[in-house]
Amino acid sequence: MSSQPMPVGGELWTRSYKTLAGLATLGFLLMFWRFAQGLGATTALNDGHPWGIWIAFDVVTGTALGCGGYVIAILVYLLNKGQYHPLVRSCILTSALGYTLAGGAIAVDVGRYWNIYRVQFFFWDWNLHSALLEVALCVTVYSGVLWIEMAPMVLERWRGGSNPKLRKAATRVAPLLDRFMIYIVALAVLLPTMHQSTLGTIMILAGQKVHPLWQTPMLPLLFLLSVCGMGFAVVVFESTLSSWLLGRRFETPILTALARIMAYVTVVFLLLRIADLAYRGVLAKTVASGYLSFFFWLEIALFLAPSLMAFYPKLAGNAGHLFQMAMMLLLGGALYRFDTYLVAFNPGPGRAYFPAVPELFITVGLVSLEIMAYIYFIRRFPILPAPAGGGIRKRG
Repeated sequence: MSSQPMPVGGELWTRSYKTLAGLATLGFLLMFWRFAQGLGATTALNDGHPWGIWIAFDVVTGTALGCGGYVIAILVYLLNKGQYHPLVRSCILTSALGYTLAGGAIAVDVGRYWNIYRVQFFFWDWNLHSALLEVALCVTVYSGVLWIEMAPMVLERWRGGSNPKLRKAATRVAPLLDRFMIYIVALAVLLPTMHQSTLGTIMILAGQKVHPLWQTPMLPLLFLLSVCGMGFAVVVFESTLSSWLLGRRFETPILTALARIMAYVTVVFLLLRIADLAYRGVLAKTVASGYLSFFFWLEIALFLAPSLMAFYPKLAGNAGHLFQMAMMLLLGGALYRFDTYLVAFNPGPGRAYFPAVPELFITVGLVSLEIMAYIYFIRRFPILPAPAGGGIRKRG
């Protein structure tokens, strides 16, 4: 893999891009309706379920899907695994987009959205014992950190452009940015470690409302370990999918090594989870909890299958199987979060929740916008590594 990134180029406004734009527009129209009419008129949320799909998917799962930059930063900058450096830029981009849209989803979900800025700036009103405060501050700051990490890619494009003012600005800003980048990278490792574990802490506070198969004092550690596995899976997923869609050669060797690391992390997660159930004496509930037992074993299967596949060279050395492994682990991690926050959450009799149509389409709109932004950036900015030897993969 060449380490020199370059824009992919090509036409932007394709048919699929226009379809994504239509879905994003519909989502934004429904979002304006939500802001005008309130949560009660546009969602299925209630006093028992004040958090719905916008939190469970857009925030809790969405930020986990945006942790590719986090795990690659740990490998490259903390563990000095330089062979993974070509993946850094694309991972930072997906993380920046994922966290930015997660922040947008929080603004949509908050009842008094016009006061949301007070969380960041009115520090004298902070409740320093609040887990939600830590999540809000860390997500906000980390989103800014990710866009600062994106700045070198933009400056590189400006330096090679035809606008003299932008070239001059890039020449002046780039050295200053390089001087402080080590501190930015340190924050990029610290902040996700804090808030991803705290997303587990939040559900500890729900107490007996969360089923015993998911309610445990180890939730912070389990959330952090599972998000690391999901972060590696996102990198494999994004790399194989972009290579296939863009007709580039699959970077199988580096992804195979990454899948092995992903498997080790996931195995540790599974061992800790089973050991925790045994220690708390609730193993019997894995087969005696009705439909929740099904969801539990589905989670285990989605975590375990790709972990086992990663240790078979014939499977882990094939781009198609790598994609399948990444998909299963992402689905397993997403299901674990959905189960903890929604499926296994029981606020009491007479309380039920299923997302309303506007909730679903706003989520679809946000995801469509994220995909559009990713396509725009890789086509216009030096994000993906230049393919070696032309890097065009023969189809069929």
